[in-house]
Amino acid sequence: MDRMTKFLFVISLDGLSTLDFEYISQLPNFKTLLNSASYSKKVYSVYPSLTYPAHASIVTGKYPKNHGIINNTLLLPNMKSPDWYWFRHQIKCQTFYDLAIDNGMKVAALLWPVTAKSRIQYNMPEIFANRHWQNQTLVSLLNGSPIYQYKLDKEFGYLRDRLKQPNLDNFTHQSLLYTIKHKRPDLTLVHYTDLDTIRHQHGFHSREAKQALERHDSRIGDIVDALKANGIYEDSTIVILGDHSSLDENKIINLNVLLKENGYIRTNRNGFIKSYKAIVKNCDGSAYLYVKNNDPELITQIYNLINDFNRQHNCIESIFSQSSAIELGADPECALMLEASTGFYFQDKVEGKIIEEIPNELDANLFHYTKSTHGYSPFKIDYTTVFIAAGRGIKTGVIIDEMNLVDEGPTMAKLLGVQLTDTDGRILHELLVD
Repeated sequence: MDRMTKFLFVISLDGLSTLDFEYISQLPNFKTLLNSASYSKKVYSVYPSLTYPAHASIVTGKYPKNHGIINNTLLLPNMKSPDWYWFRHQIKCQTFYDLAIDNGMKVAALLWPVTAKSRIQYNMPEIFANRHWQNQTLVSLLNGSPIYQYKLDKEFGYLRDRLKQPNLDNFTHQSLLYTIKHKRPDLTLVHYTDLDTIRHQHGFHSREAKQALERHDSRIGDIVDALKANGIYEDSTIVILGDHSSLDENKIINLNVLLKENGYIRTNRNGFIKSYKAIVKNCDGSAYLYVKNNDPELITQIYNLINDFNRQHNCIESIFSQSSAIELGADPECALMLEASTGFYFQDKVEGKIIEEIPNELDANLFHYTKSTHGYSPFKIDYTTVFIAAGRGIKTGVIIDEMNLVDEGPTMAKLLGVQLTDTDGRILHELLVD
């Protein structure tokens, strides 16, 4: 298969929504890019619509049930901050960046999820120090490309303030511009989280979210300028995509409290889980219920318990069976999957109230409290994301009314002249140059 582009830049704007499209299309750099682009402003994400499952789907063209990244975080009861699906080996199938490497291409990835310990030659993986004895710089160096990361940290580390935004994206952005100039990768994957973080903190329609979109517009302008300054603009393809949208909420559902009250979870006097017959693992807007040995009688008991509770509180929109969850592309190991009603999301607490109100003012001490979140069914109203492609190999002015996130991987593989096999998505031939 022939390569359709020399340089492919995949720019993930975490949390970019269909509802943002009208606004960004009036911003100067997005507007200029869109004039020569093809796009879809209605892209259905995956279920659960979380960053890590979505990004694994983007690079594999498969749903979470088939690539294995079924949540952001692992099921690790009693860990206040569970480990995430950070590592490449946790993806159970091929990625288009591995195929690119196999075909002699240079790949760079900047904070792209699920790339730790991958074969990417210039890799600054998204992974953080999750133990009190760990050092962030060392954790990053050991799980990516140490010399490359050391240089980036030395040059631009002063911009960063842990995970705070827009500081983190400012660091990522300068690292990207450096990479374009000094490394000239065939494929570059970059993940910006400014917008998503700000919406978690301030809400979907907040003034701060619009400011994050404006910062992204400036970053897009910088990237285009860097490609031109380094003489590779005409040979480049730029893809800008979102992974999911988000919805405002003001209440948390802690179903593990309900399970504990009914004897399905046992804790010690310090509130730590000693054992469980069933447990809920949150995906924010949705949640998995896991049952020991997937005992059918136990599943029916818990289904009835949750259903009775929901009749009183109307906090759960849908309870999906295991087979329905699999059909939706989610974890085939779950016993049930729960979809929160709009305004609610799930957490994993085993102590306290089952339904918890979100405080009006959030601060750093309020762990896991947000004003807007995601993880919901990709088919919720006004909840789709965006895909924009421009440059070499891309037609101008093609508008795709609807598409799926899993269509992006096969399409970008085609641009690189490689082929993902057995994908759940399709190649978007209609936007590619013949």
